[in-house]
Amino acid sequence: MKPIWVVDDDHSIRFVLDKALTREQFSVRTFANPREVLKALETDAPQVLVSDIRMPGGSGIDLLSRVKQMHPGLPVIIMTAYSDLDSAVSAFQGGAFEYLPKPFDVTKAVDLIRRAVEESQREEVGDSAQVDTPEMLGQAPAMQDVFRAIGRLSQSNVTVMITGESGSGKELVARALHKHSPRGELGNKGPFVAINTAAIPKDLLESELFGHERGAFTGAQTMRRGRFEQADGGTLFLDEIGDMPFDLQTRLLRVLSDGQFYRVGGHQPLKANVRVIAATHQNLEERVRLGFFREDLYHRLNVIRLRLPSLRERREDIPMLTRFFLQKSAKELGVEAKRITDSALAEVAEFEFPGNVRQLENLCHWLTVMAPAQVVEPKDLPPELLGLSVSLAQPAEPGVAVRTATSGTVPAALAAPQTAAPESTPAPAPWLADLEREARRRLDAGQPDVWEMLTQQFEGCLIHAALDITRGRRIEAAQKLGIGRNTITRKIQELGLDP
Repeated sequence: MKPIWVVDDDHSIRFVLDKALTREQFSVRTFANPREVLKALETDAPQVLVSDIRMPGGSGIDLLSRVKQMHPGLPVIIMTAYSDLDSAVSAFQGGAFEYLPKPFDVTKAVDLIRRAVEESQREEVGDSAQVDTPEMLGQAPAMQDVFRAIGRLSQSNVTVMITGESGSGKELVARALHKHSPRGELGNKGPFVAINTAAIPKDLLESELFGHERGAFTGAQTMRRGRFEQADGGTLFLDEIGDMPFDLQTRLLRVLSDGQFYRVGGHQPLKANVRVIAATHQNLEERVRLGFFREDLYHRLNVIRLRLPSLRERREDIPMLTRFFLQKSAKELGVEAKRITDSALAEVAEFEFPGNVRQLENLCHWLTVMAPAQVVEPKDLPPELLGLSVSLAQPAEPGVAVRTATSGTVPAALAAPQTAAPESTPAPAPWLADLEREARRRLDAGQPDVWEMLTQQFEGCLIHAALDITRGRRIEAAQKLGIGRNTITRKIQELGLDP
């Protein structure tokens, strides 16, 4: 292992850290100013660099910037006085691993440096094995079955039905099926066109799918090509097919049967050279039995069925996916990627993830923005991942619990409203009992603004649940909640629910 470098103009700091780290079997090299460090970096590099922030001949922030240019993966710990809050912020923005406030406890300082060393060694292993990021990730047996199925279907244009829970990655599978088919990037480079049939109002869905002629209806001022035409020569992905209106199912069946369709208001038949891949999280057999889905369309779509496992069925993939999404979030936000400890990963892997991979990705995005340190520890995870109730079990400042819900989860007490008790049972719903207990606890403790705090958290949970169900469509969410669209917009801003 390479030595740990300590740079500080204060001889006593260098001496204390040198002796403490040497006792822990670390090799140490000390420097009195940044110039000495930069010169040494021309021929060598440390395992971890620990630097003061204010020194004659250069600052720790400037040194951090230079070091990150030369060795992007090198953990740098910045030592700073308690009064240097701006400097601490600058350190994190510059990619520091962590900052160490002065005066510091030597034992805690050594523990922090040891964490940095472990992270550095993990980074080295990761760099040595780094390859191009695959389009899909998964080592669990259930995912390997999916990969094998994609491989078997790679030379086929057969219609595929993908089933699986919401957020499990059905569109990724559809894209992979297209890419590796004769129509995709590895074939004739036909387009991949996706449409979520549940996300478009019934009155517009027909036009979205088949297009319309000019003057076909009020507002149709020009001719518009539909998704079938846009996907000509390629693949059309119909997501949430189970929610398609019954009358449109008939038109879709006709296209799949004879390959022809008409634009809305049109009289000239058009030919559709399109491979259809459908997906749903619903039980289509049950919807057929209840008369909500055409049986003949079901059989036409269900030629090959590919079931995508939930994240709960592939927990061994969670650490790899977490690290990948942390890197992805950091790249999207233009910041240094957060690192996560093994103990924090163990906590994440134990969570049920009802929202599956999409929820895990949202969690990593939340951690990238909200985790206080560059290395994520268990205490930095949202309370719901630690088995705590976000909105009712803990006191919190107004809006805090609501913001933690951006990880894609809703507090257990409000996530799924319980079915009302029969009239013969006078007991209140469990979540109401939880609410009353929490209100009593806060009132007994003499906490101020109990009404405002609990109301904000309650409203935030309702709005978050509605937005999750409607996939972020505010007007539809407002309608489901029975409030106006101006009200939901104002509440989202007040409660900090804006993404």
